[in-house]
Amino acid sequence: MTCFVFWHTLVKVLFTNSLAMTIYIGNISYSMKEEELKSAFEKFGAVTSVKMIVDRQSGRSKGFAFVEMENEEEAISAIASLNNSQLDGRNIKVNAAHSKDTVQGA
Repeated sequence: MTCFVFWHTLVKVLFTNSLAMTIYIGNISYSMKEEELKSAFEKFGAVTSVKMIVDRQSGRSKGFAFVEMENEEEAISAIASLNNSQLDGRNIKVNAAHSKDTVQGA
């Protein structure tokens, strides 16, 4: 039975189009909180995590963040709908995030 559960889970992960996707959000308000950003993206689907990037010394937001969504299709929908939209008085930029390896190799 355990073997069946393992293979069933593996097949489900490999053959469903619900891979997680990380999204970059730029030009966000310095006063925006993670919960506010999460709420904006939850309108499109399940949000796995939100990471606001802050300055180590001051603790102040750097104006960008990363949101991970559980489902790639929902993430793509969020990107299409929220890119160049107004959020907390700012025109935000929303794109699929790239791995550090991709950026460094460019």
